[in-house]
Amino acid sequence: MDSQVQPKETASLASWNQNAKEVTAGAAGGVAQVLIDLVKVRLQTQGGGQAWSTAKSIWVKEGPWAFYKGSLLPLLGVGACVSIQFGAFHSFRELLESYNRGITPGVDPTLSLRQFYLAGGAAGVVNSVVSGPVEHVRIRLQTQPHGAARIYNGSWDCTRKLTRAAGLTGVYRGQVVTLLREFHGYGVWFAAYEGFLGMAMHHQQKAREELPNWQIAICGGLAGEALWLLSHPLDVIKSKMQSDGFGSDQRYRNMRHAFRDTWVTGGCRALFHGLGPALLRALPVSAGTFATVEAVRKLLG
Repeated sequence: MDSQVQPKETASLASWNQNAKEVTAGAAGGVAQVLIDLVKVRLQTQGGGQAWSTAKSIWVKEGPWAFYKGSLLPLLGVGACVSIQFGAFHSFRELLESYNRGITPGVDPTLSLRQFYLAGGAAGVVNSVVSGPVEHVRIRLQTQPHGAARIYNGSWDCTRKLTRAAGLTGVYRGQVVTLLREFHGYGVWFAAYEGFLGMAMHHQQKAREELPNWQIAICGGLAGEALWLLSHPLDVIKSKMQSDGFGSDQRYRNMRHAFRDTWVTGGCRALFHGLGPALLRALPVSAGTFATVEAVRKLLG
């Protein structure tokens, strides 16, 4: 009896340890994502414009500290979010590998790019539970009036006022479009990373562990560019909904209304406002995240 149970317990412990490593690696990678994207959000919610002129205007009118608006909550939450992303991704990856073993026993269970997309998308859905309210509060702080006219005195005051205005629904404003962005965005992110990594391994005939850090960083950076290029319109609508007013001041009834209004007033171009700053930020952030995650994986064995 003991000899039959022990292998299962050992496998379960190994899986738990691997999940713990993925969560730890993700948290370390999340530190690299604490970059301020105030310019991107302003361009998305205020009808576009030029990134440089917007940044200059913020500096002149609101001072350098304005670029750190809404940074406290993301600083606290980013490690948790990236931990969730990588931990959940590993769990869904294991499920799909198990499925592959059952369908074709004895064959390499490595996921296809489509399956990597599904695992990444599922991880994004899990992550949206945390990322939705965290990003909502950040956007409120980044788009509120400057100086004496400001509405919120920090992240916790913002959260309290959102709850008072519309309850838990108010905190999770724009959650449907957030969920869609997280599923598609992180599906693309993980699939693109694994795809670029696979190309590098095949071209050089090297194992994953043998690839130099700079190549891992490049693969991660390109994956970040793919994420934003293919999910930016959803992010624009999310920002619009999460900066919208409440009650009589509410402009968008739902996600569909926000899409239609954005298209009518600005066309396809309006769905890509703020893309420049997003791409500029994505390359180093995503490169640093994946490079850090892979380094921590190697360190943890």
